[in-house]
Amino acid sequence: MNWLDLIGWAGSAVLVWSLLQSRILRLRALNLVGCLVLIGYNAALEVWPMVGLNIVLAVINIWYLRGMLATRHDEQTYQVVEVGVGDQFLAHTLRVHEADITRFNPGFHWDPAAERSAFLVVTADEVVGVVLSHAETPGVAQIDLDYVTPKFRDFTPGEFVYRRSRLFTERGFHRVVSPPGMVAPYYHRLGFRPEGDSYVLDLPASPVTGSA
Repeated sequence: MNWLDLIGWAGSAVLVWSLLQSRILRLRALNLVGCLVLIGYNAALEVWPMVGLNIVLAVINIWYLRGMLATRHDEQTYQVVEVGVGDQFLAHTLRVHEADITRFNPGFHWDPAAERSAFLVVTADEVVGVVLSHAETPGVAQIDLDYVTPKFRDFTPGEFVYRRSRLFTERGFHRVVSPPGMVAPYYHRLGFRPEGDSYVLDLPASPVTGSA
């Protein structure tokens, strides 16, 4: 086996590996890398039909990647919907993703009778994540669960809950505290600061609307 064969096998391996990804952004990026490697490999062998195929696949991947990256911070892409803690669809979502939730939030225990606020982060009609919180002390919101589904884990839907949706400031909170002991937290990307085994975000004051 010569070095050119190794490049061909490597490109094929990356292509197969990309299809095993649950995160759609990572899938597209790895698939693009595999296509680019195979374009070079097949061009060296002058197998032009395969060159053409991989060029088309690469263009498709670039098109989707461009759209994903352009809308990842777009307020029109994600919406935050408040639901009751007894909502059946919320319970269904937690049940479907129970194993994954436990993996990243080992200390979480679901109690539908507890006094919490519950939010679903959605894009169109697809659930992206779940945020559950309660008032720890006056003005401080303690997050009990912050979960993003695997498909959207390379994006930043949390910013629409903590920074853009005003869900907490409109309720009089001035500080948000992340779940303690969360595995692979991402809060540093949203402006939280570490404090003990949690992260803390100081929220801007909610604007006061005057009356005529």
